[in-house]
Amino acid sequence: MTTAPPVVTAPTTTAPHPLSSLSSDEIAAVREVLAGAGLVHRNTRFVHVGLVEPTRAELRAPGVPVRRARALLHDVTVVAGRDVVVDLDTRSVESVTALDAATDGQLPVLDEEFELVEQLLAADERWLAALAARDLDVADVRVAPLSAGVFEYEDEVGRRVLRGLAFRQDHPADHAWAHPVDGLVGYVDVIAREVTQVLDLGAVPVPEGSGNYDDPAVRGEYRTSQRPISITQPEGPSFTLDGDLLQWENFSVRIGFDAREGLVLHQLSFFDRDQGRDRPIVHRASIAEMVVPYADPSPVRSWQNYFDTGEYLVGRYANALELGCDCVGEITYLDAVIADELGHPRVLPNAICLHEEDYGILFKHTDLWAGTSAVRRQRRMVVSFFTTIGNYDYGFYWYLYLDGTIEFEAKATGIVFTSAYPGAREDGSPYPYASEIAPGLGAPYHQHLFSARLDMAVDSGLDDATGNSVEEIDVQRVPTGPENPRGNAFTTRVTPLRTELQARRKADPAAARVWHVSNPNRLNALGRPVAYALFPEGQPTLLAADDSSIARRAAFATEHLWVTAHDPAQRYSAGDFVNQHHGGAGLPEFTAGDRSVEDTDLVVWHTFGLTHVPRPEDWPIMPVDYTGFKLKPVGFFDRNPTLDVPPTRSAHCSTGGTGATGGADGSCHAADPRG
Repeated sequence: MTTAPPVVTAPTTTAPHPLSSLSSDEIAAVREVLAGAGLVHRNTRFVHVGLVEPTRAELRAPGVPVRRARALLHDVTVVAGRDVVVDLDTRSVESVTALDAATDGQLPVLDEEFELVEQLLAADERWLAALAARDLDVADVRVAPLSAGVFEYEDEVGRRVLRGLAFRQDHPADHAWAHPVDGLVGYVDVIAREVTQVLDLGAVPVPEGSGNYDDPAVRGEYRTSQRPISITQPEGPSFTLDGDLLQWENFSVRIGFDAREGLVLHQLSFFDRDQGRDRPIVHRASIAEMVVPYADPSPVRSWQNYFDTGEYLVGRYANALELGCDCVGEITYLDAVIADELGHPRVLPNAICLHEEDYGILFKHTDLWAGTSAVRRQRRMVVSFFTTIGNYDYGFYWYLYLDGTIEFEAKATGIVFTSAYPGAREDGSPYPYASEIAPGLGAPYHQHLFSARLDMAVDSGLDDATGNSVEEIDVQRVPTGPENPRGNAFTTRVTPLRTELQARRKADPAAARVWHVSNPNRLNALGRPVAYALFPEGQPTLLAADDSSIARRAAFATEHLWVTAHDPAQRYSAGDFVNQHHGGAGLPEFTAGDRSVEDTDLVVWHTFGLTHVPRPEDWPIMPVDYTGFKLKPVGFFDRNPTLDVPPTRSAHCSTGGTGATGGADGSCHAADPRG
């Protein structure tokens, strides 16, 4: 049901950019408006408050778009939530939609619900008996509160459920992940505040090794071999920041932040000096969903799969970054503002890091015929944040390169989720669903699958409503024959992706498959449509069975590529309300109509990620692993756009030793001795 309560206060007077994230004052205003409309009471929790972004059509229209906010409200005494839109210009509630948990799914998990799981289990007789059977004191047991998913449990229909796995903590600073209490799981209804089930498969030995990687007894003495590396920019950085508008080299982009998605980039464009204009590339870029499905079929953890974006809200847990540790060099930090669970603004200090990095050689050539030699250095602009979701820590990094390349990289670190390792099977084979990472300590196989939402605008801006199209490009062999007598030929095959269902695609590394997002209305100097190419890594998509619960709920992860006709309501890959949703929402629903995606305003959705078979080297803390994708110009420019990058002027290029060919002015216009 949708209603529109009356205006309750006077209009706002501030005028932020239409795409700027909500300010502290605006979040406070959202709460004030909702309270005035009778929508806030002692049991109300604000699960998420974010900007309702104006569409490109609204941005093109005369005047300033209406400033709106969306609030997801949860009553801690009932399962169903409310989805509310507030008009910040008139300070009024525009709409209220009551959610049906059975069909819509539930709102994301609250911090206070995490705490509640351990409290309720600690008072449950069945849980206490299971701990006593293992000779464990409840005071020494920590519980990891985990999203429940949707399975065959009829008694969970209509309930708001979390599940809890136990870990022994030997002292307050002990990393309890080293001591999983296996064979035991508790199911908790956080609305009824009751434990609905304790599943106890019997005691197994609790691993005893320490996981305290910062303990000298574990790590040993710090090495003394490292010499300082200094990264300095004596004249300051090469970028400028005006509010949330970042300009670096030829790039321009607005930086936003959302409690659900974390970093959001808007209106990413490149100034083409040959054409003398800013050329749009991506209207909006974000990581719209992330799921971590586990592979162990044990009844204790066969339900383990977490939507870190849709169920937990990755932006909410952004780290306060530290100079010299998280970011090195000439750093600019940005705070982020979100709403806390009572609806008040909460500042996340130093949530976003901006800096530029040297990135090796941009181009280099020594020409014996012309007697010339040249080298230029590549550099990149970095926009990043880090978040901690339970045991894992994730870095989200957007990179902009001098040559127009755009890259996203996710960095996964932290502590792997642990279990007791069950040992070899009767035939002597190792347990097939987990690795033994320390004596008696297991880590189940799992995946980290991300979904990038790329609202593309290749050479199509606010003053231009031209559309984009997508083509799939494969390389393929040419059989030996009259046109290929020596058998050496290979070529490319271009497949236009004309509709949404046709555009559900898998990567194919053997065919060097890429996808071109082109503008058929804009031709380059060679008479071909300008384009950007999506280069996938081509790692596995979701490995769970097609008929599994997680395959229904995380259907976005079953394909590397989806393309949809733009719809501002279609923001999230697994749907708006992922928590305890039965599945089918998000991209399967978005593409069911099989709309045309030719020469139109379209969104590219790209699944990428890691398939993690843990190693002993991942314990007791995991070195960073990397995954991501690139967007590279393909005929977007008429020539190399970095010809105007000057030679580096640095004393390091003129050492005078063997092989040093720096110029008298200290410039690197010959060989670079650093390689």
